[in-house]
Amino acid sequence: MTFPKTSRLSATHGSATRRWAGAGMGILFVLATLACMAAFIATYYFFVRTTTGQYIDESALVEAATINGPTERATTQFLDWLPVISVAIAAVVVLFVTIMRRRWKSAGIAVVACVAANLATQLLKDWFPNRPFRGVQTIELNSLPSGHTTLAASAAAAVFLVVSPRWRPLAGFLGGTFAVAAGVSTLINQWHRPADVVAAFLVVGAVMLPAGWLVLRTGKRWNVQDGRGDHWASSRLWLSLSTLAGVAAAAVAVYSLIGIASGFGQESTTNYFWAGVSLIVITGYLATVAATWLFGVSARRRQSP
Repeated sequence: MTFPKTSRLSATHGSATRRWAGAGMGILFVLATLACMAAFIATYYFFVRTTTGQYIDESALVEAATINGPTERATTQFLDWLPVISVAIAAVVVLFVTIMRRRWKSAGIAVVACVAANLATQLLKDWFPNRPFRGVQTIELNSLPSGHTTLAASAAAAVFLVVSPRWRPLAGFLGGTFAVAAGVSTLINQWHRPADVVAAFLVVGAVMLPAGWLVLRTGKRWNVQDGRGDHWASSRLWLSLSTLAGVAAAAVAVYSLIGIASGFGQESTTNYFWAGVSLIVITGYLATVAATWLFGVSARRRQSP
């Protein structure tokens, strides 16, 4: 009886690992991309084309004026530095990973997708007509999607794509937090309405998801994980924190909207603002959880020989 050589087993195992990185998951990426597109259309239609949506969106923007003082000054400085911070973080991480790990194709795909997401946002902003008058006093110029939020989210997504599976849960949480902070800051400064930020997240998702699938298929050799929680950066903690942030934001949204629901007789002072902030947080962290799960499943676990 003869036994195969260890080297042959390793080679066979390695080819199986490369073959299964992202294999059979294309349909999920397609569905996720279509979901982002559908959600973007729904967001635009409800918050821009309907009276109710315009009122909710505009009320959140108006009530943001009550959040003044140190908070506004801090967010203004953050937004002023946001383009530089976003580009710097993405450039440093992508270049480091590319040079150290030689992931040239993946880095190229991530950078092209990042540029495409920001270009798409600017084209959509120019292509969409001015906001129609629906009885709500508002600035008629179209501001959807948010350019600053797109820049922050796409930079975070580019980093997420090029790092190895063991680092993606941590990169997802930190990147999602960075994007959410950017989106909330634009609302506090009254640069953008909540729907503008949500639309930016969806644009980034629609562009970066197909790019992510290409990264998986072209980087089959390194898109492998040994198992969930094998490294501190891939701990369940990061996914749990994103989930808890989304749940907490949902509770805040419900509490805020109940306070101004018909029959309670309460006039809103900051309820719409907090509901808008919650919508941004929910969308940002929901995207984080979904992306972390999808890429974790797609990377597969390394099988024992």
